[in-house]
Amino acid sequence: MLNTITHGEPGPRRPILIAHGLFGSGRNWGVIARRLADEGRQVIAVDMRNHGASPWYPDHNYFAMAQDLAEVIEDKLGSRADVIGHSMGGKAAMMLALTRPELVQRLVVADIAPVTYTHSHIASIDAMKAVDLQAVTTRAEAAAALNMDTATTNLLLQSLDMANHRWKLNLDTLGREIKTIAGFPQTGLQYHGHALFLRGAESDYVQPEHRETIRTMFTRPHFAKIPGAGHWLQAEKPAEFFTAVSAYLCKDFEVEHPRTPALA
Repeated sequence: MLNTITHGEPGPRRPILIAHGLFGSGRNWGVIARRLADEGRQVIAVDMRNHGASPWYPDHNYFAMAQDLAEVIEDKLGSRADVIGHSMGGKAAMMLALTRPELVQRLVVADIAPVTYTHSHIASIDAMKAVDLQAVTTRAEAAAALNMDTATTNLLLQSLDMANHRWKLNLDTLGREIKTIAGFPQTGLQYHGHALFLRGAESDYVQPEHRETIRTMFTRPHFAKIPGAGHWLQAEKPAEFFTAVSAYLCKDFEVEHPRTPALA
């Protein structure tokens, strides 16, 4: 079972599951999760496999990650949930919706599409492996040793366990599976629930040509963007991200489209 962080108690609204991106953790989503919980929802943010306090495995593919999320919903929530996923977590959330649609009421995919990317994060993995964790004594020294851009450095340092001289990331598995993480399996399956694809306006991860691919898998897609935000839109524009997600999760689409069959 994945490590989970729970915000709020079961309430009148559907529970929410949050899946973070590569090198992230459930703890990174505390601000958004707490605000969503304040609306009368129970919100669970997970550490994905090979991240944070979750178990380490020799594989890291989207079928396995989707099954991990399914187990959390079944064990911790006991009912269908709204699912939010960012980047790698967004792909895992999409795979969950495609393979286990009975567990997903509404889907939010943050700044990612179900396509194969050429972005490579192997440089970040190599940089983390190169840091002499026995020699660095402060996060500033670790940051200097990483020698990467500020945004990437800040993200990576959140997974640095200074006290135990280790990264809370299974770097060997992630490095071996980096091409799998960049891809997305073509299953031929479809998800017929509502799905919001929310992108950062300054990000290049979701392009106009991706919409047709999205529509082949997700038959009720909604598209929106957050001005001024890049790939880490939830961290760069948390208020705008919360407003967009909250409005979507509360929206009554059946009133607007009365002929559409009600979601179970």
